[in-house]
Amino acid sequence: MTSDSAARRRFHRFLAGSPLLARTFSETAWAQPPLSVASPKDALSVMDFEEPAHRSLPPAHWGYMASGVDDDGTLKINREGFKHYQLRPRRLVDVGKTDLRVEVFGQTWERPIFLCPVGSQRAFHPEGEVAVARAAKVKHSAQILSTVTSSPVEAVAQALGAPPWYQLYMPTRWEATEKLVRRVEAAGCPVLVWTVDLLGGRNLETAERFRRADTRQCTTCHQTAAGGTAFSARPMFKGIEGEVGINPLTANWETLDRLKKLTRMKVIVKGIETREDAVLCREHGADGILVSNHGGRATETGRSTIEALPEVVDAAGSIPVFVDGGFRRGTDIYKALALGARAVGVGRPYIWGLSAFGQEGVERVIDILHAELELTMRECGTPAIRQITHAMVAKAAS
Repeated sequence: MTSDSAARRRFHRFLAGSPLLARTFSETAWAQPPLSVASPKDALSVMDFEEPAHRSLPPAHWGYMASGVDDDGTLKINREGFKHYQLRPRRLVDVGKTDLRVEVFGQTWERPIFLCPVGSQRAFHPEGEVAVARAAKVKHSAQILSTVTSSPVEAVAQALGAPPWYQLYMPTRWEATEKLVRRVEAAGCPVLVWTVDLLGGRNLETAERFRRADTRQCTTCHQTAAGGTAFSARPMFKGIEGEVGINPLTANWETLDRLKKLTRMKVIVKGIETREDAVLCREHGADGILVSNHGGRATETGRSTIEALPEVVDAAGSIPVFVDGGFRRGTDIYKALALGARAVGVGRPYIWGLSAFGQEGVERVIDILHAELELTMRECGTPAIRQITHAMVAKAAS
């Protein structure tokens, strides 16, 4: 062997044992190749809809939907929180038949997944909330309609085949609240979801950066150059006299008492993240609690909803607890069910599907999450929702 060949062999052995090479391999060898999604059926996970949605939307509309508040930290933490819980699968269980049904306020849902309220959906697709309602009808999924919907509740109910749940941004004037709630009740909505996590305002800094990067003339679609539309011009505020503002700074727990007396609908309080507030919800007669940080778009708490969920469930007693925030996988949904959630809401993923492919995109997102949850249930040895208990998850070591 020549000295040159021996030197080369020593060099190659050095490279093979080099931590630098190992790091390079670990960062690139398992990188997922890009996936071309030309139609909904091409998507393998709900994340595959994010890029085509981004391409299909103007900067201001994308920024409104995709961003969080401040430095977008809580937006990211919502996803990272799922890593703090591990699954504890059980083996040799007959999983030949699965049952994803769950009871919610006396109704049977075919799966414990619902579509979260997202405002102004015609900013993402011309048919907006109506296309989403048609998808929800086809896939037998629950839909919550936003107060700032771009389609009236009556049209959405017709497309859905039943009245949706209604998310309430409370008007600042009680007379306006009364008119809005009565209209929603008259439309047959069975549940009112009062959002309380924006009463103090928020800092949508990243959304504003995207808006300023948008070179379009917003006044062609909106009432202001900043892309805003007066609440009085929104479909659900039609017929309400005077200027309409939302999210009164003065709202408190007595306001919940007043809201309960106003309507026969079930009332869920959305935006609860602590044990203390869960107790107050129970004491003031809330019918349900939705653990939510507005998808990281309310307060930069630095805490994920999946991590807030256990203490809320513990304090809620017999009140059903729901959760949203960062859910992208069937395993995410499974973990929330194991921690005590009655059902789980998804927001951005179905808006990605809507933005890129309309109704078919929303249907595919629902199908993927359903299939992943069902697979996780089989793999964990819990073929029925009722078998998913706290014993199926463990807190990861810090």
